[in-house]
Amino acid sequence: MFSGIIEEAATVKAVEHDKGNIHLTLSCSFVNDLKIDQSVSHNGVCLTVVKKTDDTYTVTAIKETLERSNLGLLKAGDKVNLERSMLMNGRLDGHIVQGHVDQTAKCMDVSEANGSWYFKFGYDCNEELAKQGYITVEKGSVCVNGVSLTVCNSKENSFEVAIIPYTFKHTNFSQIRKETVVNIEFDIIGKYISRLIRI
Repeated sequence: MFSGIIEEAATVKAVEHDKGNIHLTLSCSFVNDLKIDQSVSHNGVCLTVVKKTDDTYTVTAIKETLERSNLGLLKAGDKVNLERSMLMNGRLDGHIVQGHVDQTAKCMDVSEANGSWYFKFGYDCNEELAKQGYITVEKGSVCVNGVSLTVCNSKENSFEVAIIPYTFKHTNFSQIRKETVVNIEFDIIGKYISRLIRI
């Protein structure tokens, strides 16, 4: 379980393809605090640490993960938003994020707003997906590349988020341009409500 509050943008050191899987090796400032079998959110995807060295660690993304996320597009040198799993004895600063990415979205526009930024994202949506809660709502929560954000200008298959300077500087939002593919996780509470309504 995560909160969507990014700790750091890590650097991809290596990408190894292994049949239908990929092994991602990354470096970050807290690599020495990580343990084998620990869960870490990578651009919003919960992955397990499978190997460690003194200055890097490795996680594996399988076919299901690669089909729903942007992890298969990563290459050495790219930045990845990291968050370790949430401690249950503190404040929930973002919103409840599972690390189970629903699908990808594409950046449609980036506009500067006198010190902050608006990012518009488009995603595939149809009536069946909407009924399952794969939607955004105005002023609701959405997770983009692991970042907990508030939705504005919610439409049928697009939404915008406003990014403050701190988030822009400390996450990979600074690298997102028009056409960039990102991971999105819709609000789990909305998905549960959608499911209950259909029963």
